[in-house]
Amino acid sequence: MVTRIPAPALRAELIAVLVAVTDGEPQVLTIRDGSLLPSGPFASADRSLQASLRAWVEQQTGHPLGYVEQLYTFADRDRSADDTQRRVISISYLGLTRQALAAGGHAASWRSWYRYFPWEDWRDGAPAMIGKLIAPRLRAWAAAAGTPALKRERLQRVRVTFGCTDVPWNEDMVLQRYELLFEAGLVPEAAGAPGTGLPGAHMLYDHRRILATGIARLRAKIKYRPVVFELMPESFTLLQLQRAVEALAGQLLHKQNFRRLIDSQDLVEETGELATETGGRPAKLFRFRQQVLIERAIAGSKLPLARSA
Repeated sequence: MVTRIPAPALRAELIAVLVAVTDGEPQVLTIRDGSLLPSGPFASADRSLQASLRAWVEQQTGHPLGYVEQLYTFADRDRSADDTQRRVISISYLGLTRQALAAGGHAASWRSWYRYFPWEDWRDGAPAMIGKLIAPRLRAWAAAAGTPALKRERLQRVRVTFGCTDVPWNEDMVLQRYELLFEAGLVPEAAGAPGTGLPGAHMLYDHRRILATGIARLRAKIKYRPVVFELMPESFTLLQLQRAVEALAGQLLHKQNFRRLIDSQDLVEETGELATETGGRPAKLFRFRQQVLIERAIAGSKLPLARSA
């Protein structure tokens, strides 16, 4: 007689990666002193998953959601150390908003996403931590592989994800970089990971992985859809718009090429007013042209990055 082991019960939860840009810095809404993303169980009484998500986010943070799209479903085993008897399935959503005061029963607060992924910010050039800390430890991990083939495969992944002299940095590979560090045991979220001393705040469970997924999605999306305007105030200067895109991409943009891109797509229009608090010559204020459908693709697949010679 075969003894059947009962399957673990399932529990579904919803998680929000809610993003804003403030003063040229990409922010993510968190709870519990920055250790978690807003989340909660799916309530079967709610009309839809999004309705349940919106209710939970507003309850936990006091912040209503605006633009929302489904991100990914996470269902790996042992996702929650607090509930080993049930398998937790998380349905994540990416939300874009203009930052507002966060207040709620779970100490909601905005945190820079570079607090969790400091190696992703290349606005001042390649972060020194990659060459001094991350790459040497990844190479040591690769060298410890059991077979030559596995060693080559690991070294290739390091080259592709973190870049080197012949492989340019790819800003979209946020998740691949985090998962490589996780596999190498170099982040505290990895089971049995020692104290590595790598920079970057950790999050509970797999919320940092979910955040990495959201950042990667948004970095890719701003290249072909004008979703960045969901993060902008009603009126803005072109420099403020460029700084917002740079904050999200983690790289500087070529000013003239960026403005030609915006002009060629007819995405903005002048308001007829000037910004007087720029500290210099008053700049024209613009607004997003509402006639432009959110689904409309922006021409080109690459941001006009300012590459060093």
